Amino acid sequence: MKTKHVVLLSMALSIMGCTSKKQTIGISLQNLDTTVVAQDDFYHYACGGWMKANPLTAEYSRYGSFDVVAEENRKQLNELIGSIAANKHEQGSIRQKIADLYNQAMDTLTRDQQGIEPVRAFLDEIEGLEREELSAFLGRSMQCGMWAMYVDADEMNSSMNILKTYQGGFGLGEKEYYFDQDEETLRIRNAYEQHIAKMFALFGYTDVSAKAATVLRLETRLAGAAKSNVELRNPLANYNKMSIADLKALTPEVNWDAFFTGLKISTDSISVGQIAHLQEASKMIAEEPIEDLRTYFVWQVMDGSASYLTTEIYNENFDFYGKTLSGKEEPSPLWKRAVGIVNSTLGEAVGQMYVEKYFPEENKQRMLQLVANLQKALGERIDLQDWMSEETKKRAHEKLEAFVVKVGYPDKWRDYTALDILGQDFYYANILRAAEFEQAYSLSFLDKPVDKAQWYMTPQTVNAYYNPSSNEICFPAGILQYPFFDMQADDAFNYGAIGVVIGHEMTHGFDDQGCQFDKDGNLINWWTEADKQNFDARTKVMTDFFDQIEVLPGLHANGSLTLGENIADHGGLTIAYQAFRNVMAEHPLETEEGFTPEQRFFLAYANLWAQNIREEQMRSQTKSDPHSLGEWRVNGALPHIDEWYEAWGVTPENKMYLAPENRVKVW
Repeated sequence: MKTKHVVLLSMALSIMGCTSKKQTIGISLQNLDTTVVAQDDFYHYACGGWMKANPLTAEYSRYGSFDVVAEENRKQLNELIGSIAANKHEQGSIRQKIADLYNQAMDTLTRDQQGIEPVRAFLDEIEGLEREELSAFLGRSMQCGMWAMYVDADEMNSSMNILKTYQGGFGLGEKEYYFDQDEETLRIRNAYEQHIAKMFALFGYTDVSAKAATVLRLETRLAGAAKSNVELRNPLANYNKMSIADLKALTPEVNWDAFFTGLKISTDSISVGQIAHLQEASKMIAEEPIEDLRTYFVWQVMDGSASYLTTEIYNENFDFYGKTLSGKEEPSPLWKRAVGIVNSTLGEAVGQMYVEKYFPEENKQRMLQLVANLQKALGERIDLQDWMSEETKKRAHEKLEAFVVKVGYPDKWRDYTALDILGQDFYYANILRAAEFEQAYSLSFLDKPVDKAQWYMTPQTVNAYYNPSSNEICFPAGILQYPFFDMQADDAFNYGAIGVVIGHEMTHGFDDQGCQFDKDGNLINWWTEADKQNFDARTKVMTDFFDQIEVLPGLHANGSLTLGENIADHGGLTIAYQAFRNVMAEHPLETEEGFTPEQRFFLAYANLWAQNIREEQMRSQTKSDPHSLGEWRVNGALPHIDEWYEAWGVTPENKMYLAPENRVKVW
C-alpha cells in the first residue's frame, strides 16, 4: 500500500466517532497499590498491585507488560509451529523447514551425542590459518570478525543502499565493561574471563587460562578504540562515506580485495561507521601474533555456537550471559527456545500464519484511525511551540506529512525458497545456513534502490519502531493487544496506551537523532541555527534531569544515552494527550470507578511499564540500553507533563512535583 493511500484512509477514519456500544475503561484496578500516594510515586501507585501479583520467576531477569504479551504470543506461535512440527511435509516447503528446525531445536539428546563435532571442521580451519589468509577468511566467515559489515540506506542519499561497517569484536558489547573499575564491573570482567576459560576446556583445549587472558586482551584492545554508546548516537559523526580506494589507504593492513571476494560482493564505495575502531582492527591483523589471533577467532566460534551444541556447553553459556550478566536463575524452557529459533530464522513465514489466525482486520483499521489523529495532534503541537521559527515549523510539518505508516503486517512477504533446512544435517549447520541466507539477503540490496516496502520487524513482534532513513513508523500486529491496545476499551485507555506508543515513535522523528534527518530520510540539517540551539538547550534539561536519578546505590541513570527515548516518551505523552483532548471534545467520557478520563489516560500509560527487575539487569540496562528503566519512564517522564499535574492535582508539597521552569518543554 502506498503511503498516501494510508494517510488518506486514516484521515477518512479519523472523522468517525466512537461506536455506541458500551466500552470498558480498560484499566485493571488490581494493578494499583492505593497505599502509595500517587503524586509522590505514580509508578508504584499505578503498578504496585501488578508487581505484587507478578513476582519474578527464575526464567526472567525482567518481567513486565511487554513480556506478558510476548508470552501470550509465544504460546500462540507454539501452537502454530508445534502442529506443523508434528507432521511430515514436502522437502523444500516452508512447513518442512519450520518442522525440521523446531524438531532439531527440541532434540537435546542428539546434540549431546554429537558433542563438538558440528564445529570441529571450522575450528580446525582456524587453527591452520596463516596471516596472509586472514582477510579472505574474515570476508567469508560471518562467525568470526572484528567489525560488522551490512547493507542499509545511505544517510546522505536515503533512496539508495550502501555497504556499511560497524564496530564489533568484543564479546561484552559495551566498551565500559572493559575499562570501568567499580566493584561490580570488575566482578563481571573477572567472571567473563573465567567463562572463556571454561568454554575452552569444554571444547577440549588445554592451557585454557592463558587462552582466556589472550581473548580478553585482544577484546580490550578493540574496545579501547571503539566509541561509547553515547558517541554512537551521533549519526553525523558515524557517517564516513569513502571510495574503496580510500578505504584501502585508511586500513592498508587488510587485503580488501580478498575480503570482498570472500564476501562475494563488489562495490565502489562504503560508509565506515567508526574509523578509529576499524583502523585498530586493521593494525591488530598485522601486529598481533598469529597464534593469538587464532585463539581469538576460535573463541568467537565457540561463543557463537554455544546455544546449538551440548547441554553442558549451553548451560555454561547461560551461567555467564544469563546469570552473571542479567541475574536470571534458570534458562527459558526448551520449547520457548525452539519457538524463538524458528521465529527468528523464518520470521515472516511464521508471521504470515500468525496474522491470518490471530490479527483481526478491524484492529488495523482502528490503528490507522489512531495514527491519523496522532499526526493531526503532532501538527498542532508543532504550531504551539514559541521557540521555533515559522521556517523550521514548515519543515517539521513537511516531515510529519511525509511519514510512512506501517501497521500490522507487510504488503508483501519474504521468499524463503533459497534457505535450505536439512533435517538430517547438524542443527548448527542449519543455523549457519540460516545466517548465510540472511547475509545474502542483506547484501542483495547493495547499490540498489531502497525497498520502501521492507519491514524491519516481524508482524508477531511486541514492539514498534521509527526508521529515520525512510521516515517511517511501524506498529506490528504483535503489540496491538492488551495492555497496549484494546478494541473494547474507551479512548482514555487506548490514547494513554497505544496512543502514547504511536506518539513515541512519531517523536523519534524529532528527537536528538531523528531531527537531523529530513522528510526524505536524508541526514541534512533543516533547522535554522537559532532553532537548533533552542532545541538543544531544551533537551539538555531532560539530560540533566535523568543524570541526577540514582537507580541503585552509586549508579546513576545516563541522561545522554537515554535522551532520544526520553524525548520520545515526553513527546508521546504530550501528542497522545492532545489527540485525546481533541476526541474528548466531540465524544466526552465520564468519570468511571472513581477516576476521571484524564486520570485513566495516565494510568493506562503507567501500566505499560509495569515490571519487576533484578539488580543485575538494572545495572546492565543502565550501562547499555538507550531506554530508561520502566520506573523512570513513568516517574521520570510525568513530572515534565503539565496535564498530569492538572489531572492528579499535584502540588509543590508532593515528591514528584517539579517547578514549571524546570520542566522540559519541547514537543
